Amino acid sequence: MSRALPKYNKRRVAFIGGAAAVALSGAVIAGSALAGTPDQSSGTSNARTLAASPGTITCPDVASQLPAIPASAQAEVTRNLTLLQTQIAEANKRLVDTVGQGGPNFVNNAILGPLKDKRVATINRIATAIGRTAAKPTGLDSLAPCTLNASGTSTNTGSGTATGTASATPTTAATQQQSTGSTGSTNTNTSAVGTITCPDVASQLPAIPASAQAEVTRNLTLLQTQIQEANTRLQNTVGQGGPNFVQNAILGPLADKRKSTIDRIAIAIGRTSTKPTGLDSLAACTLTK
Repeated sequence: MSRALPKYNKRRVAFIGGAAAVALSGAVIAGSALAGTPDQSSGTSNARTLAASPGTITCPDVASQLPAIPASAQAEVTRNLTLLQTQIAEANKRLVDTVGQGGPNFVNNAILGPLKDKRVATINRIATAIGRTAAKPTGLDSLAPCTLNASGTSTNTGSGTATGTASATPTTAATQQQSTGSTGSTNTNTSAVGTITCPDVASQLPAIPASAQAEVTRNLTLLQTQIQEANTRLQNTVGQGGPNFVQNAILGPLADKRKSTIDRIAIAIGRTSTKPTGLDSLAACTLTK
């Protein structure tokens, strides 16, 4: 014969069942919450990726290597020293803006190489300004190449040489470009990338004094080498950078180098004859496709 449970037992059973249901619901809710929680390890990885630095471009200090500057050259020297700092700042900005672009030689070809060319032209203007009324300093071109400090931890002041591990060597790239440009071989695939064409300087020169002939000839040869190097770089960097890459990384630096070389030609002639003027207009080159 069955016996009825006491009323208090019925209430106890009901309470236990309700508690179990609440506990089960809580487990389901907790599980759902955990499933929607982002993975902390992946968040840490993303933070590290965003914090990664492309490095810092560091260049030798030029000001500390200059001799006494004549008063007549002070303004021009100061202006060009300021320009050297601006060039470094622009190169570092471009380094940040172009992270991930191009191939393994992108930094060398598109940033360090053009920066070196600009610095050569600027440093030569400084030496020329001093040389007008004092002994022209020599050997300053060795201060033109800059390096990439891949650690990204040092502040780029433009003084001294770079510290840390350098992931690119501009002098090596420059050497390769010069050897390629000096072979005398004709360019290949020029129909695809085009050819850089520059105004002829030799035909625009006046009579050249005998005392200046050697220096003028040397610089006229250098102008041809510069064009060959630019055409080689044009082919080697196909597809790199944005729509203004050729202008900013090749034609612009080439114009700077040509201006400096043409200036040396005019100065050499002007030492013993009338210095030719207006030759700077021949510095700019164009891309012909």
